[in-house]
Amino acid sequence: MKTTKISFFILSLMLLLVSGLSGWVGNAAAASDSGKTYVIGTDVTFAPFEYEDENGDFVGIDMDLLDAIAKDQNFKYQIKSLGFNAAVQALEANQVDGVIAGMSITDERKAKFDFSDTYFESGVVMGVSANNDTIKSYEDLRGQKVAVKTGTEGFSFAESIASEYGFTIVPFDESYQMYEDVKTGNSVACFEDYPVLAYGVNQNNGLKIVTDKEDGAPYGFAVSKGKTRSFWRCLIQVSPISKLTVSINALPRHIWVRTLRLLLIKVAGS
Repeated sequence: MKTTKISFFILSLMLLLVSGLSGWVGNAAAASDSGKTYVIGTDVTFAPFEYEDENGDFVGIDMDLLDAIAKDQNFKYQIKSLGFNAAVQALEANQVDGVIAGMSITDERKAKFDFSDTYFESGVVMGVSANNDTIKSYEDLRGQKVAVKTGTEGFSFAESIASEYGFTIVPFDESYQMYEDVKTGNSVACFEDYPVLAYGVNQNNGLKIVTDKEDGAPYGFAVSKGKTRSFWRCLIQVSPISKLTVSINALPRHIWVRTLRLLLIKVAGS
């Protein structure tokens, strides 16, 4: 199988930082949270935002942001890898304190959860097997099966156009299951958030992107509505102040992670 590599992938990330909070005293808040461990739900099949590395550690953009904020605000946290749908359900049932999982901010979710300001403008693309030269547009999906991940923006987008283009949706709980279904030929395509699928294509996951990005909802950190803990105020009551453009192909991971951390901590402390 010949895999086509994307020549470049630009990731524009809006950092969330603590600045100018009315009545907020950072040291006091840090002291009050120092003895508490917060449980955070996530989905570690969503690289580059969160994934499990070869050592079994949870890493990625969201994990680095959370770690930097926790160090700055002096609180502890425990990551629970639940899968995206299960993490959202756990938050709704108050079984976790928050969710960091490249979570799209939608009107339906805003009715249930409190969100941070947006930190990444996402969107949806269609992927097919790297050796598939037949499926190039939505019109080619008629009479075919399309894989999607439950609870995601890709799932919602597929539902919105399924009747128009005459395809059948095949749902999965995990991204890797969705990708495998496409590579084995059971489904001819999948819909996925563009930074995640583009990153996977760069990692030779056996897929390629064949459509332009559809506009989507931005990402944010979520907590239960009306139950914002003090440590989450640094995520909920903030203003986006900077954009960072990073080429995933061009830079080693440790370089862009270090840059994110330095920018986050520098402005938070200014």
